[in-house]
Amino acid sequence: MDIASLIGFLGAVGMIIGAMISGGGVGPFIDIPSILIVFGGTFFSVMYTTPLPTFLGSFGAMAKAFMPPVQQQEDVITRMIELASIARKDGMMALEGQEVPDKFFEKGLQMLVDGADETKLTQQLNQEIKSMKMRHQTNQDVVKAWIDIGPAMGMIGTLIGLVLMLGNMADPKAIGPAMAVALLTTMYGAIIANIIFLPMLTKLEGYTTYETVYREMVLLGLKYISRGESPRNIQDQMLANLPPKLQEQLEAA
Repeated sequence: MDIASLIGFLGAVGMIIGAMISGGGVGPFIDIPSILIVFGGTFFSVMYTTPLPTFLGSFGAMAKAFMPPVQQQEDVITRMIELASIARKDGMMALEGQEVPDKFFEKGLQMLVDGADETKLTQQLNQEIKSMKMRHQTNQDVVKAWIDIGPAMGMIGTLIGLVLMLGNMADPKAIGPAMAVALLTTMYGAIIANIIFLPMLTKLEGYTTYETVYREMVLLGLKYISRGESPRNIQDQMLANLPPKLQEQLEAA
């Protein structure tokens, strides 16, 4: 579980609920028809934007916003140096069966064992990276649809509420409560976009960037192993992808 995501989400929701309670309670901010219009309407409108399997699969991708990256960039450098030492000492065949952190790394390593040259290795793994980016982008497009459609459905709900209010102008006392209910849908739409899905999208895009860099580091290391480069040279080249503090830590290790 990514603590920053969890605390950030719960904190934002808590601040909003706290403001409601301090203003007199949560009750006035709950309206079932408004919830149906905004949350229900947005749900089905987003479903309309994409094939059903993609729509359903996007919820699994959204959950990853609360999960930290599985692969650690600093770990791949350490493991790559170990593999480079084995390859220089015992040859490429000695790399077969070596334990690596993930399937992408394993596939590239197996290509080296099978005798793939650098060009073939680069083409294959770059295609894997491209496919990964496309999968992530498809799911992120669904999240963007929630961000775009949520406030729009909120505005539609507000317009419906205003029409109903203006149709009942004969009772001046009913105008205030009706106006308040009409504005609730705008609030719900803003919550959907800015509290739930916009931070989620930013997190998922950051994870895509992180995983892309990770895979490019794996590809870079495997290319240098195929050339027979020294472990020290491989380390120096791969460290360039890390922040300065991590570079210092790994160099000192």
